Amino acid sequence: MTTVVSDTGVGPLLRGWRERRRLSQLELALRADSSARHISFVETGRSRPSQEMILRLAEHLDVPVRDRNALLLAAGYAPRYAESTLDAPELETLRDGIARLLQGYEPYPALVVDGSYTVIAANRAIAMMLDGLPEHLLTPPMNVMRITLHPEGLAPRIRNLREWRGHLLAQMERQIAFARSDALRAVYEEVTAYPLPEPSGADDVEDPDPYPYFALPLRIEHDGRVLSFVSSISTFNTPMDVTVAELAIETLLPADPATVEYLRSLDA
Repeated sequence: MTTVVSDTGVGPLLRGWRERRRLSQLELALRADSSARHISFVETGRSRPSQEMILRLAEHLDVPVRDRNALLLAAGYAPRYAESTLDAPELETLRDGIARLLQGYEPYPALVVDGSYTVIAANRAIAMMLDGLPEHLLTPPMNVMRITLHPEGLAPRIRNLREWRGHLLAQMERQIAFARSDALRAVYEEVTAYPLPEPSGADDVEDPDPYPYFALPLRIEHDGRVLSFVSSISTFNTPMDVTVAELAIETLLPADPATVEYLRSLDA
């Protein structure tokens, strides 16, 4: 993805982020050690903010790193954050660390995605779950939302598809509201258009003796068994690179003893 700079200037862009975060000029000024008058002057173009002020406001508005570069460019400054390719030499340590993390999480599933849910890396347990899917879903660049919700993907195998689909769509809606991303919105519009399968006896029906899950589980069939997972997503703290800022590591934690036992038996 490329950074798109608005021709409206940095003031309206900052006002847009402030309104998105539902803050008044006074609230933002108090957080950023400024004044409501100065914030007003910046937003209307009567005052040109310094680089330091733009970054300070962006920090308190929780503006994504990519959009912080856009704010700087709109104000006539150079971008502050690099945007490296994943195969760049300076990210070698990151790549090695991710590979070790994914391998160390086996036999449980784990993967890394970018800001539009394109799969960057995955471990063998993820490959096991994708076994038997059509080639057109597995041809790079793979997208985890497409693979999960496509009628020819994992969707027919997910026992609580309607619940899980609702969770995933709500997650994407929150991200779209948080960060402007045409790529993510395109994925969202695609997957929301997928038809839902007709309800069946095996779909969205609780087990006779349900396990007391501590979070909404992904309940998915594999080789005649129903496996249960809860999802955990991690991001990098205070990233200084746009690419790194948009990476997320998703781990699927077994949600019941039967799933633990089955995955460990496959790894034996």
